Amino acid sequence: MEKVQKLLCVALLLAVLAIASNIANAQSTICKMPVAGLMSCKPSVTPPNPTAPSADCCSALSHADINCLCSYKNSNLLPSLGIDPKLAMQLPGKCKLPHPANC
Repeated sequence: MEKVQKLLCVALLLAVLAIASNIANAQSTICKMPVAGLMSCKPSVTPPNPTAPSADCCSALSHADINCLCSYKNSNLLPSLGIDPKLAMQLPGKCKLPHPANC
């Protein structure tokens, strides 16, 4: 009986860890773009001296849901993070990616 309880305890612990991992992974992307990708783009969208987007930035952006990202362009969130929305809207063009029609 004691072996069964230990086995159940280990199984429950593994299940909790798996659920926590899935929650953490879900929160580590925004619009299908990993936070690391977003951070690689930040120098390109931060005034006063934005840089050209890096290969890492463009690669991450190419896998992102651009329409979802566009929904943030009029948000107060971007300026509060030091991001210029106008510079952010230029990134797809600078990365030679298509702009969505409604962005």
